[in-house]
Amino acid sequence: MDKEMNLIEQKAVFMAASNKLELCEKVLLGIPFDATTSFRPGTRLAPYRIREVSEGIEEYSLYQDKSLETLDFYDAGDIVLPFGNVNECLRRIEDVCKWFLNRGKKVFSIGGEHLVSWPLIKSYHEYYPDLVVVQLDAHADLREEYLGETLSHAAVMRRVVELLGENRLFQLGIRSCTRDELSYAEKNTQLYVDVLMNVIDEVKKKIQTRPVYFTLDVDVIDPAYAPGTGTPEAGGFSSREVLKLMQEMKSLNVVGFDVVEISPPYDTADITAILGAKIIREALLAY
Repeated sequence: MDKEMNLIEQKAVFMAASNKLELCEKVLLGIPFDATTSFRPGTRLAPYRIREVSEGIEEYSLYQDKSLETLDFYDAGDIVLPFGNVNECLRRIEDVCKWFLNRGKKVFSIGGEHLVSWPLIKSYHEYYPDLVVVQLDAHADLREEYLGETLSHAAVMRRVVELLGENRLFQLGIRSCTRDELSYAEKNTQLYVDVLMNVIDEVKKKIQTRPVYFTLDVDVIDPAYAPGTGTPEAGGFSSREVLKLMQEMKSLNVVGFDVVEISPPYDTADITAILGAKIIREALLAY
């Protein structure tokens, strides 16, 4: 067995997943990591809980008239990550993602905090040099550093811009940032402050056929709809709006996807975990 596969363990399985990797183009990957969470930790517990509650929703999507029962996707399990060693965790995430990309798979990831997107996007950028990133988020995540750390959930999109170059990061739904982050975004990203659906046509026109990595931080959704997150930000969007935007993005060339920042310890009646399961179902069927 390849060393990368030895870095994965299976604790729970997402509904309707196949157990035959060789037959599947799409792979679901859990990343239980929250080492740089700055407010309320717990997102490392999300991959397991989301898989558990997935049994409570239908395999069939009314939005798309498709079902996971007829989709070949493989649930790889969770990457085993050493506590306290951020650099090793990021290296393992990148290595495992590349292992699947080398085999022609499309990776759908469950975080974890938002820093997990960094090694995933790095991996995808090697395969798609003209990659663009669409970020749905309450926070800009564009700090140069946070508490002295450049590898932080609060700085992850700054690292992405440095990798991709100017104006290849599309930031939707942002409603919280520092003045410095706003100044940086105005020069280096495609920032859409506190808007979603009314700019999606403009975003799609700008992206056209370029490959897209789509990262969805659940705190883009108002905490009334998604209380289980580490850094809730009032004044957000509804779950309905975000699900609708996901449908509108079907025409884009989405090559990779993650949903991050779901924190089960702060969830109420599994509201956010169930939403996460539905987001994953829709993403698997749409992209």
